[in-house]
Amino acid sequence: MFPSAITDFWLTPSPTSRLLHEDDVFSVTVDAALDEDERLTILTTTDGKTRVLLAPAVAEAVGLESGQPVDEAGFRQQLEKSGIPLHGADNLFYFTDEARETMLGEPDAPSIRPLTEADADVFGQFEETASEQDLDDASVELDHWAVYGAFEDGRLVCVASMYPWNDAPLADLGVLTLPPYRGKGHARRLVRAISRHALAREHEPQYRCQLDNHASVAAAASAGLTRFGTWDIVSPDADA
Repeated sequence: MFPSAITDFWLTPSPTSRLLHEDDVFSVTVDAALDEDERLTILTTTDGKTRVLLAPAVAEAVGLESGQPVDEAGFRQQLEKSGIPLHGADNLFYFTDEARETMLGEPDAPSIRPLTEADADVFGQFEETASEQDLDDASVELDHWAVYGAFEDGRLVCVASMYPWNDAPLADLGVLTLPPYRGKGHARRLVRAISRHALAREHEPQYRCQLDNHASVAAAASAGLTRFGTWDIVSPDADA
């Protein structure tokens, strides 16, 4: 259903990892090679399976031992008791194999083009018009790996940008449409255009948003993306 680059990244164990627990719906894996900011992650796929990946120090902090029986509820209770907060889960969306092929056969709309440093002024005007909250949520930047814009009557009204994610063949994308121009299909066309750019460079588009960001969830569906699951990570403020 999903391209192998996606499933391999999320579901294939690292050579440095060691399985602590696994049953039909829940698994815990320890990996000493994890980066500090990803020393605890929780992936729950749409098939109902939850996979915890954590560093040895976190495993020790929550009292896990190799072979010790555990379930998700018990694990989350141990996290709470240990004072290890989570950041808050994101939805993960990707194009399925079928949707990917359909998208690749489409041309870019005439109103869409890549943005470069030469567009700094129009991009700056776009930022000035957008709210700080929208800019923070979308994380669109002119210096990202790929940046595309949609124009209406000569004005930049929607921006999408991407950057390679976690040294993987994935390109994490954000998109933002100025409020007066929403509901016109700009984000849908722009997401598909920048996704074709990523695929031509052997990167799978990745769309993330918070669970309660219903507008962003709707935008992902409109662009033809399918939910792969949710991904949570240890809070940057956590001590363990």
